[in-house]
Amino acid sequence: MSSAINATHDPNLRSWVESANQPNTDFPIQNLPLGVFHRRNSTEYPRLGVAIGDQILDLLQCHERGLLEGLPEDLQAACVDSNLNALMALGNLAASVLRQRLSELLRSPQQDASMNPNLLLPMSEAEMLLPAAIADYTDFYASIFHATNVGKLFRPDNPLLPNYKYVPIAYHGRASSIMVSGTNIKRPNGQRKPPEATAPSFGPSQMLDYELEIGAFIGVGNELGEAIAIDQAEDYLFGLCLVNDWSARDIQAWEYQPLGPFLAKNFATTISPWVVTTEALAPFRCPAFQRAAGDPEPLPYLSSERDRQQGGIAITVEVSLCSAQMREAGIAPLRLSQGSFQQMYWTLAQMLTHHASNGCNLRPADLLASGTISGAEPGSQGCLLEITQRGSQPIELPTGEQRSFLVDGDEVILRGYCEKSGYARIGFGNCQGRVTG
Repeated sequence: MSSAINATHDPNLRSWVESANQPNTDFPIQNLPLGVFHRRNSTEYPRLGVAIGDQILDLLQCHERGLLEGLPEDLQAACVDSNLNALMALGNLAASVLRQRLSELLRSPQQDASMNPNLLLPMSEAEMLLPAAIADYTDFYASIFHATNVGKLFRPDNPLLPNYKYVPIAYHGRASSIMVSGTNIKRPNGQRKPPEATAPSFGPSQMLDYELEIGAFIGVGNELGEAIAIDQAEDYLFGLCLVNDWSARDIQAWEYQPLGPFLAKNFATTISPWVVTTEALAPFRCPAFQRAAGDPEPLPYLSSERDRQQGGIAITVEVSLCSAQMREAGIAPLRLSQGSFQQMYWTLAQMLTHHASNGCNLRPADLLASGTISGAEPGSQGCLLEITQRGSQPIELPTGEQRSFLVDGDEVILRGYCEKSGYARIGFGNCQGRVTG
């Protein structure tokens, strides 16, 4: 993940797209995240776009009007593809070259869109699609606070298992059920066995939950049998998004031993549509989480001075909930929690390095998710399981409704953003989904 700050990060840059100059936008000219879209209710083929303010810059139209001339031919070809896979496979240097051109095209005092009326499409008129064809998906468990909080609910005397501080824990998820923000989530069925029951039953989950996570897309991959050194790991990371790895807690509690989650997780994972490139995040790099005194040092293959100094990313993440009654009454979503990706016990570089340490081949557009992001402070927990203490301490909504877990009609909205003095604020947009019966 490049830590180099360059001209594209200049906080004084302004765009001729006026909405990109608003201080509260997620998508100023210093961000330029990539996604896939087509015009709503149209038969257009999917095409690549760049978020700028409340508009989308159409890369196919940019190519057809010669605005990408001079870029390498393989990069131009990737810009007119129907997903980001080819661009991701070209790696971070190509992404940086494209980012520089986009910054030049969109900054003031360039000519505005009236000269090229088809270059921009309002986001309100676009349907966002999955940004890439995701072949593989791995979900980590990288927050020690989440792992400890959940462990206390099930093992009060031994909440954190002894391997946690030595190895980045993960499981392989199901890529086929990854969906883009805005897709409805059908409540899953599965086997459940409450403690008071003598035998399991099959039916819809009664303990449906969300999990607030960050996702990282692989750019250039590695060959089968080829490990990735910790100091090179970030060269393989293309960009980040928000992830909600929906979880059926009652199904999970019955099925997870001895092999881990299965039906409790594989029914749905929601990601935000915009991929924020690693270069855009350069100003927000920070030291990795400082381990407590007495914690073991990472094993040598997971240890790097560069990663200790720059392995963290200061991303603020939030979860809000809006019930059907709240929508009908015109009540804004209620924020349930706010946390920081900076507090993860394992860095993205460590997760990727461990993933490939046995020779596992990672491929362009594979998705790695961080696991639930929770902090040490009250109000920073990234799922209802923690917030409500497994349902024993329900939260109250502005309508007077109570929630231990999600009910039909509830909409969960994840947001993420980076702020730092001397740099423009950048965001990830929304990652949201509504539960249906």
